[in-house]
Amino acid sequence: MELNLGSDPRSAVLRRSQAALIAAFGRIIRPPDKRRDPVWVLVHGVIGAQTKTAASNASTDALIAEFATWDAVAAVPVAQLQARLHRQTFPKVAAERLSACLIAIIEERGSVDLRHLSNYDTAEAMAWLETLPGVARKNSAGVMNASTFNRRAMVIDGHHRRIMQRMGIVPAKADTQKAYDALMPIVPEEWSAADMDEHHLLLKKLGQTFCRPRRVQCESCPVREDCLTGAAQA
Repeated sequence: MELNLGSDPRSAVLRRSQAALIAAFGRIIRPPDKRRDPVWVLVHGVIGAQTKTAASNASTDALIAEFATWDAVAAVPVAQLQARLHRQTFPKVAAERLSACLIAIIEERGSVDLRHLSNYDTAEAMAWLETLPGVARKNSAGVMNASTFNRRAMVIDGHHRRIMQRMGIVPAKADTQKAYDALMPIVPEEWSAADMDEHHLLLKKLGQTFCRPRRVQCESCPVREDCLTGAAQA
């Protein structure tokens, strides 16, 4: 259950960092026509481990273009899926996970269709998704937030988690699920699902530029004033 902890000082840090990142990078807003079907977002996440977003986009689009439906993709042998997922960093693992995930949905729902999740609240929908093979917190949040569901769920990738840890927003050793559980209650209450999506995209941009895993550029970081790591570098 989400608690309203708007007075938590970390909420103010999130607001300031959002403004600072927009000032530094400009707006990064997902247009409505870029919000994909929930199954597309699910597939993209299941096959996307350690793969650049553009490659996973291309792979996901190619699958639905070739086979027309996700039920047809579910019927493709794993070896053939692997060949079609050659853009992925780990195509064999991606093919195995995707096949298992789609088959599990068919066994549960009769076809590859996630429309029933629109009747669930966000936490219930994410819990259902996380029962599927290959689906963890990042992916379940992505399906709810970045798809046409457009729900208030924070997508946390490696960049996002690392920055939140360095800033002192979430525990230093938190995994993605624990980071999500720590972050959601302090998200500014006025933030919409689109604001949360932009927050994720802005932090991803920050993690690819100034706040890299090893070569940290704290002196130029737009959120340095609110970052524990940045303060220690002063």
